[in-house]
Amino acid sequence: MNRAWVSEAIRIIEADANRSADTHLHVFPLPADWGIDLYLKDESVHPTGSLKHRLARSLLLYGLVNGQIGPETVLIEASSGSTAVSEAYFARMLGLEFVTVMPRKTSQEKIDLIQFYGGRCHFVDVPPDMYSEAERLAADCGGHYLDQFTYAERATDWRGNNNIAESVFTQMRSERHPVPAWIVVGAGTGGTSATFGRYVRYRRHPTKIAVVDPENSAFYGAWQTRALDYTTGMPSRIEGIGRPRVEPSFVPEVIDEMFRVPDAASLAAIRFLRERTGYWAGGSTGTNLHGAFRLISRMLAEGQTGSVVTLLCDGGDRYANTYYSDRWIAEHGLDLGPHLTALADFFETGAFPAPPS
Repeated sequence: MNRAWVSEAIRIIEADANRSADTHLHVFPLPADWGIDLYLKDESVHPTGSLKHRLARSLLLYGLVNGQIGPETVLIEASSGSTAVSEAYFARMLGLEFVTVMPRKTSQEKIDLIQFYGGRCHFVDVPPDMYSEAERLAADCGGHYLDQFTYAERATDWRGNNNIAESVFTQMRSERHPVPAWIVVGAGTGGTSATFGRYVRYRRHPTKIAVVDPENSAFYGAWQTRALDYTTGMPSRIEGIGRPRVEPSFVPEVIDEMFRVPDAASLAAIRFLRERTGYWAGGSTGTNLHGAFRLISRMLAEGQTGSVVTLLCDGGDRYANTYYSDRWIAEHGLDLGPHLTALADFFETGAFPAPPS
């Protein structure tokens, strides 16, 4: 391995991180008399527009320091979109070829972004085939399979080093409830929940971790049963989270609670978010908000005050022709009406509907 090239590659990636200011922590406007504050960590402001920018940076650095990436290495990934967008960005920065394996139904907006950064998209018709196809491509070309679903939980330093958990707690220091009662994240690779769960234990915070999971995803069933071979074999409509199988980076032991969120509820929540704040976010943010609202409702019922933090994972412009299209919603047989009514009622009464089983 060319040590001089690796050293320069690491410098380039670290310099890019230093040029990017930390992501914003927005306050979501809740009724003042509730005594509860909700914050959105806005990961859409990363250079590649999503939470996955952090993961991609960590995965490339992990491969570099482990001697798996050199000046001629072809980088391979299995990704439904956002991780691949960010990895393509870093691959271009290092002058490396990048190929991602993805379901054919991935949104055109994400495909365009990957190609904009010089990446190549390799499609599969059956989503679970992504993994084996990525392994095959890497073996055929002698490349490196970045494998976000295996390495997400270990490529990030959960003790700190400017990870997302450390960033949140640093930004919360001057708030009236500086230590969150809950942090709510989605189960995409499992890496974000593992980072937060480990960090709060390491720092001895009483903060609890809630993970939200969309329809068809295997994580919720695995958390309930502790069967890490749990599968559904079904694709998720909420891009970026939800998997047909439990990924190796999923660490159920650091999670305090999980919710399954209907897809229609996730998409209603992002429209509600846009109406109340002007922020335009993707579907996984709606899944996060649904879980946060449920926990806030519980806190109100139990007479608790405090803070809740969740993530704005990516921007809504990537989903203009899907999640924000009434035609797309109708074609997929989704009815947002009852969920929009429930959200409006929640802000009037503080009560939220019981979670689906």
